[in-house]
Amino acid sequence: MTQYDGTLCNQNEVEGGGAGLDYYFQFGSDRQFEAVILGIGDPANFSFMEKLPGARLAAALPPAQAVDHMRAMVRLDIIWLRTDDKVEEGLLSAIADFADAGTCGLVCETSLAGLDRMMAMLPADRPVQWLVDPTAAERLAALVSAQPDRRLVLHDIARDTAMERIDRLQEEVARISRFLGQLTARESGLPGYDGLGADRARPDPLAQVQAPGRSFRGMPGALTADDGNFERQRAKQVRRLLRQRRMREQYFPADMFADPAWDMLLDLYAARLEKQPVSVSSLCIAAAVPATTALRWIKTMTDAGLFLREADPHDGRRIFIALAQGAFDSMGRYFDALEE
Repeated sequence: MTQYDGTLCNQNEVEGGGAGLDYYFQFGSDRQFEAVILGIGDPANFSFMEKLPGARLAAALPPAQAVDHMRAMVRLDIIWLRTDDKVEEGLLSAIADFADAGTCGLVCETSLAGLDRMMAMLPADRPVQWLVDPTAAERLAALVSAQPDRRLVLHDIARDTAMERIDRLQEEVARISRFLGQLTARESGLPGYDGLGADRARPDPLAQVQAPGRSFRGMPGALTADDGNFERQRAKQVRRLLRQRRMREQYFPADMFADPAWDMLLDLYAARLEKQPVSVSSLCIAAAVPATTALRWIKTMTDAGLFLREADPHDGRRIFIALAQGAFDSMGRYFDALEE
């Protein structure tokens, strides 16, 4: 038997030789480091794989045939699910469980309309590369991120534009997180913060994503807020600021002022004041950037403790994103300072 594209085939059929029982890999030197991918969805939707460097599509199958095929594969690096919300929850869980057991990556490519249901069906701690109407660069970034750790070093031969954008994204989230942490620490008198500039001299700024001695993670019920005229007026103020930011796009290129982290913080802050939940798809729209980029920001901000995932108590097919308590308090102090 010989291994071709991750599936088993008879050696007689491919080489015309003896029917040996040993298993081995028959790869060219330029293909042995490519990621072997199983596409799940409409097979006609995976033609883009031919132009995706570092990827080798072993097969593209409808969801109903995927599980049996996965178990028959000897080598599988990435499961690439490209579909909408029609995938059954049980089937998606089986695919995710196989990815965990086999230590292979999982990429989920869906539409914005199906995003909420797809995210609700997968646990928050499951590493997934989410794509929504992606560009070629976004697919390439997902390919690199989804590969098992043993293979990442083989593909790190060049830093492309997409990966540099991800690095800048992480640095920007770190800066915002430090800023909010400094505001809170200054108000509460935590040691080690003598003004907003004190933290800049630290040798490793990325290690300070979360302020020492505190956490942005909130307590249950992060979507609740006190009633009163103050909250309504403050929410109007934030919404007005968001509208002003969107108006700039009528006169200047939209990407000139792209700041998705701040746009999402503003939207979540206003929504909490208004006692309104915010779905993942709604927050992607508020970010005013491509949905795949917004999803990366949401994950990074959640990992940093600024955002919380909350299940919809009335619909298990959706999850909400909310501000953590510390981030909400810091946003309040920021707007208080603007009014002084």
